[in-house]
Amino acid sequence: MAAASAPQSEVAASKADSGAEGLLDVSVLKELARKSLVDALNSVNGAKTLVLDPTLAGPLGLVTEVALLKHHGVDKMFWLEPGPLSATSTNIVYLCRPLIKWVKIIADQIKRHSQESQKHTYTLLLVPRTSTLVTRILEEEGVLGDVTISSYNLQFIPLAEDVISLEHDSAFKEIWVDGDETVIYDSMQALITLQKLHGLFPRIVGKGDYAARLAHLLTRNTQSVAGGDTDTHLNAPSETMDSLIILDRRVDMISPLLTQLTYEGLIDELIGIKNSHVELPVSLVAPPTAPSQGEASSSTAPSTSAVPATSLTKEKKRKHHLTSATDPLLSELQDLNFSAVGKKLNQVARRLEEDYKLRHNAETVAQLRDFVGKLGGLQSEHQSLRLHTGLSEMLVPMTRTEEFNKSLEIQQNLLALYDVNAQLTAIEELIAQGADMRTVLRLLCLASIILGGVKAKSLENIKREVLQTYGYNYLPLLLSLSAPPLAILLPNPLPPNAPPSIADSKYPYNNLRKSLRLLIEDPDPLEELENDISYVYSGYAPISVRLVQCVAQKGGVLSNPAVDKKSAGGEDGSKRPSTTPMVQAHPIVGWKGFEDVVASIPGETVDIVQKLPIGQDGSPMPPVSSLMLPRERASTTVVFFLGGVTYTEIAALRWVSRQNKGTAIFCSLLSRFDHLVSPPFVARGLIGRNFLIATTGIISGNGMIDSVAGINATASKEAGL
Repeated sequence: MAAASAPQSEVAASKADSGAEGLLDVSVLKELARKSLVDALNSVNGAKTLVLDPTLAGPLGLVTEVALLKHHGVDKMFWLEPGPLSATSTNIVYLCRPLIKWVKIIADQIKRHSQESQKHTYTLLLVPRTSTLVTRILEEEGVLGDVTISSYNLQFIPLAEDVISLEHDSAFKEIWVDGDETVIYDSMQALITLQKLHGLFPRIVGKGDYAARLAHLLTRNTQSVAGGDTDTHLNAPSETMDSLIILDRRVDMISPLLTQLTYEGLIDELIGIKNSHVELPVSLVAPPTAPSQGEASSSTAPSTSAVPATSLTKEKKRKHHLTSATDPLLSELQDLNFSAVGKKLNQVARRLEEDYKLRHNAETVAQLRDFVGKLGGLQSEHQSLRLHTGLSEMLVPMTRTEEFNKSLEIQQNLLALYDVNAQLTAIEELIAQGADMRTVLRLLCLASIILGGVKAKSLENIKREVLQTYGYNYLPLLLSLSAPPLAILLPNPLPPNAPPSIADSKYPYNNLRKSLRLLIEDPDPLEELENDISYVYSGYAPISVRLVQCVAQKGGVLSNPAVDKKSAGGEDGSKRPSTTPMVQAHPIVGWKGFEDVVASIPGETVDIVQKLPIGQDGSPMPPVSSLMLPRERASTTVVFFLGGVTYTEIAALRWVSRQNKGTAIFCSLLSRFDHLVSPPFVARGLIGRNFLIATTGIISGNGMIDSVAGINATASKEAGL
C-alpha cells in the first residue's frame, strides 16, 4: 500500500519554513495528522458517537483536542471496552488499532445492538491503515456487511522541534517477542511522507537486521510511489536532509537497560512519562494565583514557594504536558545530568529575583511600562521554576534509596567489567531484599549482554530465586528474554542445542568499549562541563549514539571535541584561542573508517545511495549524492530508532548537534579521514549538522520489561484527550 500523499500546499509551506539553520519544520506533521482526522470524521455525516481505543488517547491528545472533535460532529465519546454500548446518535465511529481484541469487542457490540433492534450506522477507522485480518474477523463474526471500514493514517507526531514519534508503545515487543513486523511497514510509510515533504534522503545508512529490512523496504517503495506520483519532492534530492540513519534497538540493548541520569530521563525512570505527559501533584501543576508585583520579588526563591517533597507525594495527581513549547525552563533542564539541575535552578532563581528588582529602578512611565510588558513572561518563568523545583525535590529522595544506589553501583561495575562474580551476588541480594522485579531483571539482562552470557549454574539459581520471590507468573517473561529473536538473557556457555541465531548474536562489548570509547575515565565535574555524550550516564557513552557519530561526527568517536575545543591553544602552547577550531560536521560517507567495528556488532550493515526514479526519456537518473553541491547552511540528519529511543539518547544526540553547529573550517582531527571523504570541496569548508530524531516511541528499561511481560502500561481511562 502506498503511503498517503501530502498536500502540495503543505509541502510548499514545509520547504519554505525550513530555517536558515537547517532545522526542519516538523509542525506540518501535526497539521497533517489533524487534517487527516478531520477528513475521516467528516466522511460520516451528522452527529456521531466516537468509541476510542484507550491506547490512542495519548497520541491523539498530542495532535488534537476535544473541542475540535466536537466541532466536527462528535457529541459523545466512550472507551472501547467489553460490554454493552449505549449510543444515542445514529452514527457510531470506532477508532482503534487493528488488534484482534478490539475487533471482537466491536463485533460483539454490533450483534448486541442487532438483538436489541437498535439501528445504527457503523464506521471503523483503523490506525494507521486497514487490515485484511480485521475484515476476516468481522466476516467470521457475521457483521462485516454492517460496518464501513476505513483508516486514519496517523504517522509521525512531533514531541519537540527535533523529535518525532509514531508513539507505538508496543513496537519493541511486537518485533522482538511476537515476531510481528507490521510496525516496520508503518515506519516505512511515515518515512516516505517525510521524503514527500522534504525530498529524497541522499543516503540511507543503518545497522541491524530489522533496520536493513526497513531500509530496503523504504527504497523499493520510494521508487514505486515516485513513479506514479506527480509530487516533485520524490523526484529530487532533499535540500535540507543529508541522510537517514536507521538503528534497530537490538543493536544497542545496553543503553535502555541502564538507569537514565538526565533530568528528563530520570523523571521517566522514577515517575513515568507517557506521551509527553507526566502525573504531578496538583499544587505544582495548578498553583495558587500568580504573585502580584508587590510580592513577586520575595516569592521567587524556591525555598519560600516550593512545597515539601513529603507532602507532594501524598497529593492528588494531575496529568501535565511536559513540553518546551509552553515551559520556558524545560529546554534548559531536560538534557542536563541530574547532578547539575540544582545549580541551574538556583541560577534561574537569582536571575528572576534580579529581574523583579528592576521595577524599583523604573523612574519614568516608559520604564514602568516596559517592566509591566515583561511581567507576564517573568511570572510564566516563575511558575516554571516552581514546578521544576518541586519536581526535583520529589526526585531527590528517590535517588537516595539503597536500591537505587546499589543498582547504579552494579551497573557501573558491570560496564567496567569489575569483579563480575560480586555483581551477580549483589543482584541476588537485591532479590532477597525484595527489590523491584524490573530492576533485578534489567541488571541480570545487562550482565548477560556485557559478559556474553551468565554462568549457567548462577543463571539458573537467580532465575529460581526470581520466580520464588516474585511469582511463577513471570516464567513467560523469563522465557521471552531468553528466546530468539530477543535472546538477551543467556547462559555461558550456550547449550549444545542452541539455535545458530543465538550463537551469532553474542555481543562484543569488551572490544566496543575500547574502539568506540564507551567509558570515560575520571570525567570532569558534570556541573561544570558536559564534556562528552557520556555525561548522560555519568561516564558511559551510549553505543547507539557512538554509532551515529561513526557516520556523522567521526572525529567525536576518537577524541573529546568539547575538551579539545576548550583546551585548544596556539602553536607555542599558550592558551590563546586556536586559529583552527575543531570541525566535526562533514559529508555523510557511510561507515568508512569504522567498517570493522560496525561489522563486529551482530546484525546486517546498510549503506545505500538512493537513486532517482527513471527519467522521462526512460534513462535511469544518477544517484542522489552525485547531484549534491556544497551546502551553504546546516543540513539535517534524520536518525530513526526502530524499537524506541530513551531520553538519554535524545540528550546525547542534542549534544552532538550542538558541537556540529557553526563549524566551517577544515581541521587536523578530520584530516585523519581526508582520504575517505569526497568530493574535494570538503576540504575548502564545512558546515554544521542538526539531528531530527525519529522513533517508533519513547522507551525506558522499566517500560521495556513491562512490554515484554505483557503488562498493560497504557493510559488509564482518566487520561482523556
